[in-house]
Amino acid sequence: MTLLGSPLQVGEKLPPCTLTDSELRPVREEELKSPAVLLTVPSLDTGVCDEEVRRFNEKAAALPGAQVYAVSMDLPFAQARWCAAAGIEQVQTLSDYRERSFGKASGTLIEELMLLTRAVFLLDREGRITYTEYVPEVTDHPNYERIYGELEKLL
Repeated sequence: MTLLGSPLQVGEKLPPCTLTDSELRPVREEELKSPAVLLTVPSLDTGVCDEEVRRFNEKAAALPGAQVYAVSMDLPFAQARWCAAAGIEQVQTLSDYRERSFGKASGTLIEELMLLTRAVFLLDREGRITYTEYVPEVTDHPNYERIYGELEKLL
């Protein structure tokens, strides 16, 4: 599969992009709260994505001060419905369906599917990227233990 855009690098800030929240409001990259975990997933309605977001929802409750965002191409209505059904309260979902600008800016947009690949980015208090993980196979999980260890360093 071909990923559009350039991969994000440690030390960079997020490039300009606009996402959409559950109320259909635009959210620009500078509006994201830091420190943050940014998850990109193909679709919340798939098994691995479902489990990944649930795990980060549980972890976020134990790590106050960090904001967790799950970004997908799912429509905001579908994201809100999934969160309600799954009991997700610690993760904010954002959609890239409108402009695909986050996927292009972060090198996570799969050209052949127009979905986001699985990736994890950690942002420090200044909004700089401190960790990146592009999962080579979208059906695989990210390295949770490594991410949790890096996240604890930020808090």
